[in-house]
Amino acid sequence: MLSRFLPRFLMTFCICLFIVMMQFLWRYIDELVGKGLSIDVVAELFFYAALSMVPLALPLSILLAALMTFGDLGEHIELTALKSSGISLTTIMKPLAILMAIVAVGAFFFQNNVLPKSQVKMWTLLFSMRQTSPTLDIPEGTVYSQIPGYNIYVKRKDKERDMLYNVLIYDVSHASMFPRIVAADSGRLSMTEDKRSLFLKLYKGAWYEQMGSGGGVNGMSGDLYRRETFHDKEILIPYDANFSRMDDETMRSQYVGKDIAELRQTIDSVRLKVDSAAMLVVNKLRSQSLCGVPSQRTLYKDGKPTIIPVNEVKLDKPVDINKAIKELPSHDQEQIINQALMRTMSAIQDLQFQGYTISDDNFIIRRHQIELMKKFTLSLACLIFFFIGAPLGAIIRKGGLGMPIVVSVMLFIVYYVIDNTGYKLARDGRWEVWQGIWLSSAILLPLGVFLTHKAVNDSAVFNPDAWVNFLRRFTGLHQTRKLEAKEVIINEVQPDEAIAQVQALKASCQQFLDTYPSKQGYLDYWQRGYDKNAIKALSQQVDNVVDYLSNSRDQMVLNKAMDYPVIRQLLTYQPASNKTVGTVLAALFPIGLPAWLVGMRHQKNLKRDVQLTIKTCDQMVAIFNGEYSREMEYSDTTNS
Repeated sequence: MLSRFLPRFLMTFCICLFIVMMQFLWRYIDELVGKGLSIDVVAELFFYAALSMVPLALPLSILLAALMTFGDLGEHIELTALKSSGISLTTIMKPLAILMAIVAVGAFFFQNNVLPKSQVKMWTLLFSMRQTSPTLDIPEGTVYSQIPGYNIYVKRKDKERDMLYNVLIYDVSHASMFPRIVAADSGRLSMTEDKRSLFLKLYKGAWYEQMGSGGGVNGMSGDLYRRETFHDKEILIPYDANFSRMDDETMRSQYVGKDIAELRQTIDSVRLKVDSAAMLVVNKLRSQSLCGVPSQRTLYKDGKPTIIPVNEVKLDKPVDINKAIKELPSHDQEQIINQALMRTMSAIQDLQFQGYTISDDNFIIRRHQIELMKKFTLSLACLIFFFIGAPLGAIIRKGGLGMPIVVSVMLFIVYYVIDNTGYKLARDGRWEVWQGIWLSSAILLPLGVFLTHKAVNDSAVFNPDAWVNFLRRFTGLHQTRKLEAKEVIINEVQPDEAIAQVQALKASCQQFLDTYPSKQGYLDYWQRGYDKNAIKALSQQVDNVVDYLSNSRDQMVLNKAMDYPVIRQLLTYQPASNKTVGTVLAALFPIGLPAWLVGMRHQKNLKRDVQLTIKTCDQMVAIFNGEYSREMEYSDTTNS
């Protein structure tokens, strides 16, 4: 099993890692293109990005490899051979389950020790690349604005002579609201040796600059302009084209760069900060005076301050505040109301600011808690996906890359959507962190247990006939019989016995029709319905007659036996288990009316099948007596 599973696991892991790496590349392609980055820097970024993508690729590769392995065993009958020799599916899965346990333990140490360092390196390189200036490539006939503080227009370029023609430069790098404009007939652009500045040499041009208003100083008034005509001019433009790597300490202090111990330490310290800030708010509210009466006062004893609470002021009778304010002059009333509004707005703003601070700290706590729980979710996801893929492959019994890829991708999409939804709910504080992070595991774990149980017990979970029969029973769809002549027959059909069984079946069918001669009314349907036990006994009797007749060597008997309808066991024959429940359901008249109409249709079809059974019984007796003819069947059909 290990020799079959490991090559597939390594292959699918590389494929899944490549796919998620392509997703990473397309997401950050704009950060890499046009920056003049060296191959070693890009390769280093891809290496750390590949390590960071392992938590996405590992569960999917395990699911796909398990599906392919056990599907291939089932497709080539090897799984059936192993089971027939006395080896259970649990024993077959045991070595791979041990391997998955080892992989889960390794995934935990990878999440705790390797992933934080790789993410620090990856995000540091990515942010450094974002800050790197793009490679200088001024296009023809378009304003180039990638140089900070400068807009350059070039009408034509001569790449062989490295010349620019009809150059127009807008310098907006200074604080003035008026740009400096430089126009030249031609020029040559180059980079300094340290790659920190652009050296631009211009020929035959002019420099225009607006210097603001003269303000009447020294006899000058209005706007001042400066114009300079030159034959050749050299301009140095600051432009750092070097790749400068950021310090890792910036990202190492974030939640992505911490292991379990550091995450717990940060959570405890930030939580202590939140508790202190909340207690500070509470103490401040308690210390505020109420109606000018302070809630506490400070006593000095031996030079040491002591805060003691002020006893509650007891009034002889309640004070009517509204009446007291109305008795004051209107100016004093307005002043009191304005002071109250100002104090209220000040208190609200203060509390909102402190609330924002506490909210930010709670967000930091949630992000660290999420990262802490993710150290364990990968290990559990590996085990869950194995116990989904292995039994599912044993049930589907399809190997290769076709069906396993379709099924595994669908399951992984469901897992990814649920996991991402839980993550966002936990990050935004709408759910508890443990609820959101463990949501996907809580949903997929029962699926793994269910599939493993069904595969061990050889249950036909994906048998289409079983699902079709269930839908037929639920919806009332028709079902036909199929009989084929047997090569070896042990119990030959005896005509007398066959006629006796057919006559007994006909009598049972006639008794059923006599019991329910007419259509049931609305109340009668809900309170009584058709007897399910009688229908079940009649269906069993029809099946027994057909089973006995299937041993006949006469093809006419086999063909006529297939005309026996299948007596179905539908829920609509008797919707209520007792009369009391039926009366309650009948009382729901607007809702119960459609169900009654459907039940009437199903009961009508049942009577039709019973009548067809009686007709087939008569024709079968005629066959055994040698009296059957095609004209008689046509006559029966016409009369019916």
